[in-house]
Amino acid sequence: MPDSSPLPPSRRSRRKEARPAEVIEAARDLFISRGFAATKLEHVARRAGVSVGLPYLYFENKEGLFKAVVRQSILPQFQMGEDLLDSFTGSSEEFLRGLARGFWEMEQSPNAGLSKLVIAEAQNFPDLARFYMEEVVLRGRRFFTRILRRGIERGEFRPVDVEQMARVIAAPLSMLSLWNHSLRPFEPDPAAASAESYLDAYLDLVLAGLRAEPKDRTP
Repeated sequence: MPDSSPLPPSRRSRRKEARPAEVIEAARDLFISRGFAATKLEHVARRAGVSVGLPYLYFENKEGLFKAVVRQSILPQFQMGEDLLDSFTGSSEEFLRGLARGFWEMEQSPNAGLSKLVIAEAQNFPDLARFYMEEVVLRGRRFFTRILRRGIERGEFRPVDVEQMARVIAAPLSMLSLWNHSLRPFEPDPAAASAESYLDAYLDLVLAGLRAEPKDRTP
């Protein structure tokens, strides 16, 4: 008797535990390439190679799936950075330099483009924008605040308003991400406008403004 299942055997026989992750991965790719509004759960199911109704078994709706995409794709990176800061023994300047370079490395991953998606869709989907603000943006600011406080306490950075400075430090990195997923292909001189040269200028400006005067440093 012929097999009437719409899915290939390799898909049907995989472990059920892997299916939510596959749905999330498919949703991430479609959200980034098509946008949130244009992506339907049926599209996600087809991309993941599962039955049309299966995403509803794991996610209440498309909004719930988007939140799962963010939590799986971005939040683990925050946890890694926070854990690294807890154990880091080098200077706060070293940490910021490594963080900026690591940010650009993440921009090469499939997860890149989620921030641009949220900004583009924020007015039409305010609940998702609030979710992203609370779980991603504010957590990022708290992370930068911790780095700044660490540097000040160690005498490496001059005293600053850490809450505002965290916003100032985070904003150029967000802009780099937006540029990378929008206008970068249209740069008239790509070599002169490389991300590497941008990060060099960014770090030069930020660290020059943060460094404590030699007399202010603790022994």
